[in-house]
Amino acid sequence: MAVATSPAPPAPSTHSMLRGRRLPGYALPGIAASSLAVAALLFALTPLQGTAGYVVFAVLLYAVSQTVVSFSFEGRRHAVDRLFTTLIYLAFVLAALPLISITWYTVSKGIGSVTAKFLTTSMFRVNPEGPGGGIYHAIIGTLEQSLLATVIAAPLGILAAVYLVEYGGRRLFARTVSFFVDVMTGVPSIVAGLFVYAAWILVLGFQKSGFAGALALFILMLPTVIRSTEEMLKLVPNELREASYALGVPKWRTIMRIVLPTAASGIMTGVMLGLARIMGETAPLLLLVGINQRIQLNPFAGHTQQVPQESLPTFIFEQFQVAVGNTQSPAFQRAWGAALVLIVIIGLLNLFARLIARFTSVR
Repeated sequence: MAVATSPAPPAPSTHSMLRGRRLPGYALPGIAASSLAVAALLFALTPLQGTAGYVVFAVLLYAVSQTVVSFSFEGRRHAVDRLFTTLIYLAFVLAALPLISITWYTVSKGIGSVTAKFLTTSMFRVNPEGPGGGIYHAIIGTLEQSLLATVIAAPLGILAAVYLVEYGGRRLFARTVSFFVDVMTGVPSIVAGLFVYAAWILVLGFQKSGFAGALALFILMLPTVIRSTEEMLKLVPNELREASYALGVPKWRTIMRIVLPTAASGIMTGVMLGLARIMGETAPLLLLVGINQRIQLNPFAGHTQQVPQESLPTFIFEQFQVAVGNTQSPAFQRAWGAALVLIVIIGLLNLFARLIARFTSVR
């Protein structure tokens, strides 16, 4: 006579035993909703008020509640992991929030002014306090001055970084160069402008021009290019260098054919960071270039028969000075439109550099 037996329960898998208990998928959204509700109730029943205060309190309440629930259900290790994951996401939001808010505010203020006429006309013979006019002359000045500074700073910065990483070592000259690069990193922009003004204009006798402004921008851009390129070159594995040397390839060719192409994407990013930094500088350009309402294609123009260039930062400064806080003034609208165009130009240049780095990097 056969005896019926019930099947034995399946043994827990090794993976589930090692994984331990985990919170269900609805737990975190539920904790977030509860935190928002509790914060809203507290702000409704107490004198606490303000959107910023509500958000901060709700986030803190969520972080504490999540950690307590995770600790009681999953254990200490998972609770600490969830807490620091939340803090990392919170740090990212705090870092991105100012950028997003500034971009949104600039777009909302300047989008109404950006038209085809605004981009293709200058302020020549236009009343600064009246409507009309555009930023074509300022766009030309910004592009030419920034590109001149980049043409000077990028090769010098890359060569200096190659020397520091590949040849300098702990030599006295290399340590001296590295020290002065650190010093130049913290130099205020107006100091760079004063240096070029004293050396280029007062001592050598040249006039204000777009090229004089480009020299000041070059000084500000150079340390950024050197430091970023230096860090990228340090990330190239030494095994690539050693393999090249083992095949009898000389060091200079190893650097040109192996090291630099491997770090090309990071180097391009560093150059773009330096370019983005200088394109918004105003103080040295006010000192070395000045303000001009005409279209000037020649960055070296600056003697008595020709007027120097203008740039977008100096144009924005000029228009805000004309508006004097009047938000309904056409100058106020032109200033925000120019600020939006400047942001778009920097973004497009970064996108273009990314595309170049992607298609030219080593596979």
